Amino acid sequence: MSNIKVIETRDGSSSLLIPEMNETYHSTHGAITESEYVFLKMGLNHFREMHTDQNEIRILEIGFGTGLNVWLTALAAMDFDLKIKFVSIEKFPLEANLVNQLNYRNKKGTEAEEIFDQIHSSGWGKEQAITDQFSLIKNKSDLFDFDTPAQSFDIVYFDAFAPSKQPEMWSLEILNKMFDLLDEGGVFVTYCAQGQFKRDLKLAGFETEELEGPPGKKEMTRGTKKTFGV
Repeated sequence: MSNIKVIETRDGSSSLLIPEMNETYHSTHGAITESEYVFLKMGLNHFREMHTDQNEIRILEIGFGTGLNVWLTALAAMDFDLKIKFVSIEKFPLEANLVNQLNYRNKKGTEAEEIFDQIHSSGWGKEQAITDQFSLIKNKSDLFDFDTPAQSFDIVYFDAFAPSKQPEMWSLEILNKMFDLLDEGGVFVTYCAQGQFKRDLKLAGFETEELEGPPGKKEMTRGTKKTFGV
């Protein structure tokens, strides 16, 4: 992808615009606001409330992008004193010059700035401890080629480009794969609330919820892989 532009969203945090796709990496109403609401509040925090006895959580992210979701989750792990193993998949990593223009590191203090830089400087394809509570594996791969055992994750952050821009990423085949990768009681969370996607999410086996969306968006979606026999 070429000609990617850094933009400022309504809450003052950076995002990226791909002019040829007319697509942004985050909501123009607020990149940090959207990520904190969709993935942390409705994903991670919801899972913690449902599984209060679980002190280590395994997260799979589809779409590393700017690293925003990884960074916010690493900070949350410190705040909650929670162990998190995080795996993120990205087929087209950003060039360093674009990452250096993002203003996230200025939003959360010095320690958070160092964590952001460590996330982006960590190598691809190997596990790295970012903090005592948070480890990261960044995978430069196509999701269709991603191979890992079933029931390897507790939460999926599904942050691919919109179905209108990247329909193959929202196919029933992919949603079936996400269902298999989640452990029983696992949670799939995304900003998307498109009708066909929600129908396919149910077909894949998820119990689905239509939730109030972040600022500027009416709805978002969460799916749960119900515990066997419940």
